[in-house]
Amino acid sequence: MKSGVRRLIADGTVLPAHPLALHADRTLDRTHQRALTRYYIDAGSGGIAVGVHTTQFAIRDVGLYRPVLELAAETALHWTSRPLALVAGLAGPTQQAVAEAEMARGIGYHAGLLSLAAMTAASEDEIIAHCETVAWAIPLVGFYLQAAVGGVVLSADFWRRFAGIDNVIAIKIAPFNRYRTLDVLRGVCAAGALDRIALYTGNDDHILLDLTLPFDLRDKGVTVRTHFRGGLLGHWSVWTASAIRQFERCKAARNQASIPADLLALDARVTDCNSAFFDVANNFHGCIAGCHEVLRRQGLMQGIWCLDPGEGLSPGQLQEIDRVTSEHADLSDDDFVAANLDRWLA
Repeated sequence: MKSGVRRLIADGTVLPAHPLALHADRTLDRTHQRALTRYYIDAGSGGIAVGVHTTQFAIRDVGLYRPVLELAAETALHWTSRPLALVAGLAGPTQQAVAEAEMARGIGYHAGLLSLAAMTAASEDEIIAHCETVAWAIPLVGFYLQAAVGGVVLSADFWRRFAGIDNVIAIKIAPFNRYRTLDVLRGVCAAGALDRIALYTGNDDHILLDLTLPFDLRDKGVTVRTHFRGGLLGHWSVWTASAIRQFERCKAARNQASIPADLLALDARVTDCNSAFFDVANNFHGCIAGCHEVLRRQGLMQGIWCLDPGEGLSPGQLQEIDRVTSEHADLSDDDFVAANLDRWLA
């Protein structure tokens, strides 16, 4: 991994989870897919995560995994000269995950975000062995995925052992659960790896609080204070320019004697938006289609089609998206998108 990219990930940055733009016939819409990548770069993201849950795991079943990763990497290479972290989603049992890691590294990706959703029946020993094997192929970003969308519940001891794997560089913590979030932090602390492994929030229900508040961890009578360094979020696939401004405010607030109350209060508004986009009312069924709808309204997608024809907006979700886009219009980046859309689509 290039030193500039490694430093970028270690210091903490904004990593949007890249959606999948499709035509109505559910074939890849390369024009809008490129436009999305350009949008994230111009918004100021430190990188992109491709082939992850927001990109739809089903890309593997329809032969789109390599084409989608290649398109994002090629677009990024020709669109910017600044360091940009390319993170590839890795999934499946060990043989598949290793093959994806090797493919992603060959395309030019710097790290792999390892989904453990295929390991629901495995023991923690077996999962650690799986992670160690994949880590030989590419630097790893661990992934604690919420159980509601297929994640595995893991102990603090698991995360201590995971943090001991040499090629782990970061962990995306996204159980949407305060207790399980602390399990990861405790495990990394117990491994003595807080300086080596960057903590990234994926908790879309507490984005700004995760990025702002300090965490005090007690291990063997010693208090260690740590912070989340950055975020890798499906929520950041929309209104990204605004999200980056929020991220910078959070980073600046960490060094202040007192955190502004307005910044803390903003967390609730961001969470309210996420509740609509991610379809919390229907147990996240429409989370991908909800993000698509926001991007469609801005012209960054032609439609909200998902690879699975049965996957779409839930009853009442459209009305919820209408509500939050009206009530929280100042959190959008509609003007930024409108000013640049033609250039991104060219």
